[in-house]
Amino acid sequence: MASTARRAPQERGKAAERTRERILEAAVEEFGAKGYAGARTAAIAARAGVNQQLISYYFGGKQGLVEELRRRWARAQESVTPPGATYAESVAAHLDATLDSPDWSRLVIWQALGDSPATAGDDEWAAAQRARLREAVERTRRRQEEGEITGELDAEFVLLVAYALAFAPIALPRMVEGIVGADPLSKEYREWVVAQLAAMTRKDP
Repeated sequence: MASTARRAPQERGKAAERTRERILEAAVEEFGAKGYAGARTAAIAARAGVNQQLISYYFGGKQGLVEELRRRWARAQESVTPPGATYAESVAAHLDATLDSPDWSRLVIWQALGDSPATAGDDEWAAAQRARLREAVERTRRRQEEGEITGELDAEFVLLVAYALAFAPIALPRMVEGIVGADPLSKEYREWVVAQLAAMTRKDP
């Protein structure tokens, strides 16, 4: 009996964690489809198959959901590129991370457009985002200094082009398909982008 009693809180904890994860997955889908302003907690609860009150219980409401998703996205970005990756490998990894999770990527686009609640942590979040982008610029510049890619282009431009090509299939899928003639989420598109960026940034002997 004692063993069963000890297991009960553990099982409840696991069940609660599974419920939290279902809510977060549903929130990504809802926010990705409609943005923060258009999303409704009732719709998120319906997607997750839970009582709407559990969103307030676990996250404090819609704003708490967005804040938790922001934290998860930031943590995920830290591990996208494996240590020692080449420029082409880095681009490929970011393409896969963006295009394999279109709901997450749409949420990022909504956030970038300013569709997010005003929170006490906004300044801190914005500062952290700027710092991550500046570090990405510096990594690109180091690749130039080490001779891996050309120094004829501004590091900022190289990074911006890579971001644009990664998010274009999410933001402008029909336009991308019309121009490239391939499914914007396909392996074919990804390989084409990596090859074209490698050609653009190749350092001449």
